Amino acid sequence: MDSETRQLRALEAEVAALQRECTMLPEPWEKTSGAGKSFQKFPQSNSEGWESLKDLKSQLGHLKSELSFLSKLTGINIKNYSKIEDITNTEVTEMDTKEVLQRHRLSGNCSVVTFQLEFQVLQIETKEKLSSIITDLNIIMEPTEYSELSEFASRAEEKRDLLMFFRSLHFFVEWYEYRKNTFKHFKEKYPDSVYLSEGTCSHCMEIHSARQPGFELVIVWKIQIDEEGKVFPKLDLLTKVPERALELDKNKIIETAPLSFRSLLGVLGIEAALDSLIKLLCVEND
Repeated sequence: MDSETRQLRALEAEVAALQRECTMLPEPWEKTSGAGKSFQKFPQSNSEGWESLKDLKSQLGHLKSELSFLSKLTGINIKNYSKIEDITNTEVTEMDTKEVLQRHRLSGNCSVVTFQLEFQVLQIETKEKLSSIITDLNIIMEPTEYSELSEFASRAEEKRDLLMFFRSLHFFVEWYEYRKNTFKHFKEKYPDSVYLSEGTCSHCMEIHSARQPGFELVIVWKIQIDEEGKVFPKLDLLTKVPERALELDKNKIIETAPLSFRSLLGVLGIEAALDSLIKLLCVEND
């Protein structure tokens, strides 16, 4: 939009200049040669600019359509945007370089996660190109109970990487929704064996054995984001069994259960591994 804005401003300046020229026109009985010469100063290709101005509304409509498509594709919705500062730091130098500092603010959401961003952009304009550098980034996210997101937001602020922030947020929400739907599925399939202490939004799923009272397995499912912004799930198995059972477990099956569970995940995948685990502990054999 910067190019359209600059073009619009240039056209407005030309209109103002034309208006000034009109006020200087001679009366009908005076000679008009001077005014004619003045008007000849303006290039005859102005009609191209006016044509672009007429197309501006349709271009904006097209951009809005593209924004709507991207929102549906990524799940990220931008609700509000404003440019709260536009400061020229330096005048045009001898090298024909101009630096402009701008501060932007926007807010939106990605599913249940809402965010507010403030970032500062330094625009460097030369004859050859226009480049932009983010010099400051501040991120506020809600809800804050997702510790993984809080840590990630801090890293994104340090790196001043907006692209990484939006990309990782998108994949985090995808895994969050998948975890919620998976836990909900097993709760509905095994209502007497599966417990979600914090509802379907919980990151833990408890499996209680009806055949062996006191035996309990806990699936801890976290969503991690590494230093480069890559999002991946991490599932661990915790065991809760009576002390007597540990003493009788000569083959260390309970002790090695977490490692065996990770191997099972690699072979079967998340849903099949969880289903096999629940059946093994809770379902009566025919």
